[in-house]
Amino acid sequence: MLPVEKQQEVLNFVEFLAQKNQVERPRRSLKGLWADLNVNITSEDIAQVRREMWTTLQRQLMKHIQLVTQFM
Repeated sequence: MLPVEKQQEVLNFVEFLAQKNQVERPRRSLKGLWADLNVNITSEDIAQVRREMWTTLQRQLMKHIQLVTQFM
């Protein structure tokens, strides 16, 4: 039986070989998955959602800051 250090070394080597021999499959496009749903997201849609998220985040941060400063 191998010592623990050698066992770990063998395990590491086997994991390396397993990763090396994995075939990387090409990723499917999400556009293809959504094609039949008639979804059309524009860059303006994304920009609008980002603005809304940042506005909401700023409000939440201000509330948390006010709460923290009350206890100081």
